[in-house]
Amino acid sequence: MITSDKNLFNPYKEVLIKRFGEVDIESNTQPFNFTDYYEEEFGQNLIQKLFSFSTLIKQDKLAEIKIVTNGLENNIDNNIEKKITHPKRKINIDPGYITLDKYILASTKNGPSRIYLNQGIYAEITLRFINKIFVPCEYTYPNYKTNEYINYLNSVRLKYKLQLREKLVVSE
Repeated sequence: MITSDKNLFNPYKEVLIKRFGEVDIESNTQPFNFTDYYEEEFGQNLIQKLFSFSTLIKQDKLAEIKIVTNGLENNIDNNIEKKITHPKRKINIDPGYITLDKYILASTKNGPSRIYLNQGIYAEITLRFINKIFVPCEYTYPNYKTNEYINYLNSVRLKYKLQLREKLVVSE
């Protein structure tokens, strides 16, 4: 999530929890000063935060999830409308997922490194897991190149790896 209003994180997080399950790992808030792309829409002094959900998703649901988060951004959700009274978008929510070897982000913007999924949604490999750590690609957004976010996503990957092991033990 990216916004200029730290008070927006929790209401949107609550709605995401209702849709996708409990948050298992939450990043610290980090300044988002890598570009002025969102400033006209959201204002200055942007901040961002990442959340990982304990419920695993199927990879082919990413486009559907991005459509849901687009609706939340534009306040097309009754749960948000009750808490958020502004008519314009004030937050950016980009869902993604981790596998053991990569971190994928969803976007509505096309580009040379993006693959079309469906319904106007694209996917991009943002980080690759190489030599026991996530490594950015040449086109990775600068915020995902920070040590804080790479460390955070490495911890999410470790949690995911444990979840996969638990799933195998339970199903045997």
